[in-house]
This record gives sequence, C-alpha cells and structure tokens, in this order.
Amino acid sequence: MPTQIAYRTAKGIGVVEASPVYDSLPGFLRPEGNLRCCAYSPCGRYFAWASPENVTVVDASIGHVITSLPAKNVYQLGFSPLGTYIITWQLPSKDENGDAAKNLKVWKVIEEGTNNGEDEHQVVGQFVQKSQTGWNLQYTHDERYCARVVTNEVQFYESQDLGNVWNKLRVEGVTDFAISPGKNYCIAVFIPERKGQPAAVKVFNVPNFENVVSQKSFFKGDKVQLKWNANGTSLIVLAQTDVDKSGKSYYGETTLYLMSANGGFDSRIDLDKDGPIHDVMWSPNSKEFGVVYGYMPAKTTIFNTKANATHSFALGPRNTIIFSPHGRFVIVAGFGNLAGQMDIYDMEKNYNKLCTIEASNASVCEWSPDGKHILTATTSPRLRVDNGVRIWHVGGGLMYNEDLQELYHVTWRPQPPSSHPLEDPLHPMPTAHESALSYLGRVKTPSKPAGAYRPPGARGSVTPLAFKREDEGGAAYVSNGSMSLGSHAVNGFGKPRRREVPGAEAAADNTAGGVQVAAADGDDNLSKAAAKNKKKREAKKAKDAAEKAGGLELPNGGVPIGTTPSPSRSPERRDRKGHERNRSRGAMESRPRSHQGKREPRPNERTQPHPKFQQQAQQQTAKPNGTTSRTRTTPSHTQPQPQSQAKPPPTPRTAEPPEVSITSPTTPAGPQDKKIRALLKKLRAIDDLKMRRAGGEKLEGTQIKKMETEDAIRRELEGLGWNE
Repeated sequence: MPTQIAYRTAKGIGVVEASPVYDSLPGFLRPEGNLRCCAYSPCGRYFAWASPENVTVVDASIGHVITSLPAKNVYQLGFSPLGTYIITWQLPSKDENGDAAKNLKVWKVIEEGTNNGEDEHQVVGQFVQKSQTGWNLQYTHDERYCARVVTNEVQFYESQDLGNVWNKLRVEGVTDFAISPGKNYCIAVFIPERKGQPAAVKVFNVPNFENVVSQKSFFKGDKVQLKWNANGTSLIVLAQTDVDKSGKSYYGETTLYLMSANGGFDSRIDLDKDGPIHDVMWSPNSKEFGVVYGYMPAKTTIFNTKANATHSFALGPRNTIIFSPHGRFVIVAGFGNLAGQMDIYDMEKNYNKLCTIEASNASVCEWSPDGKHILTATTSPRLRVDNGVRIWHVGGGLMYNEDLQELYHVTWRPQPPSSHPLEDPLHPMPTAHESALSYLGRVKTPSKPAGAYRPPGARGSVTPLAFKREDEGGAAYVSNGSMSLGSHAVNGFGKPRRREVPGAEAAADNTAGGVQVAAADGDDNLSKAAAKNKKKREAKKAKDAAEKAGGLELPNGGVPIGTTPSPSRSPERRDRKGHERNRSRGAMESRPRSHQGKREPRPNERTQPHPKFQQQAQQQTAKPNGTTSRTRTTPSHTQPQPQSQAKPPPTPRTAEPPEVSITSPTTPAGPQDKKIRALLKKLRAIDDLKMRRAGGEKLEGTQIKKMETEDAIRRELEGLGWNE
C-alpha cells in the first residue's frame, strides 16, 4: 500500500501518492477555489474538505466522492477515531430570535439505509461552541462515548444519542480535559490556580466519577498540555505560566510532571539544565518519552515511565523531537527561528546517529506511516516565499520536491504501522524522483562553510571560551547574564581588565604581579565618579591636617588682613569658593604670593589674630587712593627693628597634598557644625523660594509652609552661637 499526502493551497487541494510512485491520485478531481480546511479521518479511509457552500467527503484510496454535507462557511473539520462521524465548526452567530446559533455539528459520514434526499444528511447532534480553541469533541477509542467541557463540568454523551447528556463530571473551575486513547476509559481534567489555591490535574475512571484515581497539585500552572501515551497508562503534564515572575524568560515558566493512570506513580520530572521546555513526546511503544529543554544550545533526554533518564543526546540548537511510528527512529530538530537541522538517531542501535538533514525554513515535519520517509514543508502565512513540499529518506537523501504557491496545509494520510512492516529501511536505498534531482541540480551547495565573522585581529587565533556555544566547549549560559567562568575569568585575549568608560580618566591599576588586589574601604562598590570625589575629599582633609599640624593658621579666619568678608556670602559658600580655587597646583601658583597658603574660614570658626602677625599688620602701607594694600612689606622695606638679627617670619605656603591617602582628618567635624550646615542649607532654600515668588511663580502649599519656618531656623542658629 503506497503512502499518500494531501495539501491545500490558495488555489485548491491536491492529493499525491508518495513512495514509490510520487504522482497525483488518478481518480481524484482536484477542487479549486476558496477552500478553508481539509482533513483525513484517523482511520485513513476518508478525506474531506470544506468550501463556502458545502463539505465534500471522498474515498482516500481512489478519490471518488462519497457524500456532500450541506454545511456552509465551515472553518474546522474533524472525524471520530473510526471515521463514523464527521464534525464541523462554523463561526459563532445568532439566529432569528437573537440567541446564539448552534455552530458545532456532528454528522454521520455514511447514513444507514437506502433513503436518498434530505434524510441522508440529518445532523446527529449540535452544540453552541464559541471558542475555536479545543472546539472538537473527544471520543473514546471505540467511539462509544464522547465528551465536551462546559462551565465547571465535563459532559459525556453516547455517540448515538447526542441530544441527551449521559453522565457529568462535576469539577469546579475545570478548563481542559483529555480522554485516554487506551482501552481503559480514563479522563484527565485540569483546574488552574484560583483564589490562592494551586492548580491541579485529576484522573478519573469513566463512569466512576466519585473517586479520584490519581491527582497532582502544583503552582505555576496557568495552562497545560495533557499528553497520554498510546496505551493510556501514563500521562505527561506540561504546565506553563503566561508570565515568568523571575524575569528569566519572556514566554513564562514551564514545568513537567508524570502521572500514572492507576495512581501508583506521580512525580515532577527534574531537568538538569536551566531554561524552558521546548518539546515533549511519547514514543509509540508507551515505555519512554523524549524532552527537549534548556537555554540554547538545548539538551535532549530520553526518560522511562519512572521519570529516570536513560540517554541524553549531544547539546545543540534544537527545539523539536518526533518519534517514528514504529518507535525505532527519532528526529531531534531545530525549527522556527533555528536553522532547520534535523538529526536522525537509531534507537535500536545504541542511539547511533544516522545523518543530519538541512531543512531550512521548514514549518511542518512529520514521519510517514511506513517509518522510512520524512515530510517537511514551508507553509504560509509563516513564510510566503519558497513554499513547497519535500520528502526525505531516513538515510538523509531527498526523494521528492514540489514547489507550491501559498501552501497552507500538508499532511500524511493516516495508516496503521502494521500495514508497513519496517524490515531494514536503509537497504536497499530507494531511487529519488526526478523532481528531487532537478532541485538538487539548481541548488548551490557551499564548498566550505562560511562560519561566523571574525575581525581581522582575531583571525588565525583560538576562539575564546566566552564566545563559544556550550555544545562547542564554551561556557554554559546563566540566566542572570553572567558567565559560569566567573566574574574575574580571563576572556581569552590577555589578563583580566577593569571596566573602562570612554573619555574618562583611567582608574588606578589594582594589579600587582598579575594578582588582583582588593581596593580598600570598599572602593569596588563605588562608581568611578564617586571614587574620584572621595580621593579629592581625602586630599583636602590631608591638607587641612597638615596646616594645623604646622601651625599655618592665618589671622582673621584665613581672610587677608585689611579685607572684610562679604556679608552676602555665607561661610559655607566662602568655604566652597576657596575649595574651587585650590583644586589644582596651577591655580595656586597663579594667585598673588600673599594669598597662597590661606584658607577660607569654616562655619562657626572664630579665630583671633596670632601675636606674631600683629606687627606685620601695623606695617601695612596705605595707597594714595586711601585703600589699604593687601601685600605685606618685606623685611628690606620696613624700618629697622630692635632685634635686627632675628630673621623675619617665613611667608606661609601651602604644602602640597601628600601622596599617601588619609581616610579621615585628625579633627573631624563635630555634630554642632553638621547641624549648622544643615540649617544654613534650609535658609538658602528659603531664599530661593522667596526669589521665585517675587518673580511671579506660584508656589505649592508645602513650599509656603517651608518659608514660614525661617524665623525658627534663625533662632536655632543663634542658639548654636552662629551669627551672620
């Protein structure tokens, strides 16, 4: 029996017999026009498609029309497991009375009896189904019962009588369910998180809904995928949240659980690589399943029914795993935003890798029922160019190619694996179709892989580990953004370097003999600007300490004799102005010599003239205009003193800041000085508010209240001994 594929494009539907014929089905008349959907029955006997006027069902073996259903504007099609019933879904609408129309309808494919006409297409059952997600009914393997979910319950029907509810499974908050495909009647239901309660998956036997056979409760479960194995004995629960609260993933968090249908086992599957779960699938033998998980490059692992890992494949950019119908081969591939590479492994020969197939831009990948061929396709609307169908052999060779315009859907015709004995799929190798040879002839294969771009300075050298993928021997990806090599790891181009800001001054090198030296006083936690300002403060404190130690205090608080400090400037501002003038050595030397070595007074600092400077103050000469000269007379211009042998006092000079860093001055500012500075700061803020109000600006209530506190602040300053 040859395999078969069917596809739907913007212009029509085609049915092609695959290996070894690779030709259109002879008896099939290709329909054209706006065809919204098509589907095979699970048994493979029928193929149907929907047009705006009706639904047509044909015999999949010969292509002859079997029946036509008077269902208009159908958007979804489905069959029951044995092909007895066909289900159609239309867009929600309202009837003449304004009520919701019943848009989910169940029909019999072949009516019993010989009556022709309207009785041939009677609807077996119909329901209101607003959501297109999960629209279809779920049947048991023998079509005895079917079920659908409604608010807070799952309703069961006998397939012959869809007008009456046969039984109900009442579960508060149920949103999804899955009937097992095995011979035992089991159903799994999902209840999401609500009102602080965890999400839960519960398994019941049909129709004994009083007792829960197996259940699993968990948090972080907004929605799930329920995957039964072929025998219906075990269930995989893939839970997912819409938002990852930790911020590690844009697509939410994923967790995996395994449950048995009889309640004997349930567990969370521990995965040894951080990151999302990309795909999970049961093997057809129902004894093992595969999981693709972790940040790229992802890891693929095979587990048994006890959630124990039995084999792990090599790391790589992969996000899909597909088992062959016989369970002998497995595809580990990377589709979507990945390159489209498919690795094929032989499960029966120690997981030996057979080949790697390059299927770039593929959006569909399916095994053929014979387990020897793989179908890949590029479909719209994901990609509107290079649409087409390709069939590959399990050994890696391209067997068939057909380019199509606006391909929307393609699938294999379902056939039981028993109809295709596997034997030895690799010998002999089949002959490729001429379409495949033509495609390979016009596709250019690069003789040498281009690889990643390398700048000229890095060419010819070994790639640093920090720039390699994990599967290439590089460092593992850590979700917080740091590499596993450590924060001080060598990046492959030399010794570790500190962070540098372009245009800023270079920081001092803290390395001694190739060993990183820790900065003192917690400088590692400071920014570059904060560390620079800290050094300036320490240098100023060291200078002040040196002046006090050398007795270089000037009279009148450091203000040149004969001048009076400006009353409009507070001591704090005078101190800040003096600090700005003393920032560099060049600024010091550019000032008059008589001003060097002087400093501005600090707040609340009361200094008396030193006795040895009183004599110099009396020797000052008056200028012709009546002003007092600020330059002190030298000993050669003064009148002879009684003690002529004594040397005049040296001109005080400011000592250069020492090279060593002093963390604190010898005499730190007291709490009284700090409080005065805080009060002066408030006065300056009040003065600023007065100027703004005088300029016509409208002030807020809090600002006006702040201005009312001026008198209290001035009284507090007077109490501390400060006078303007």
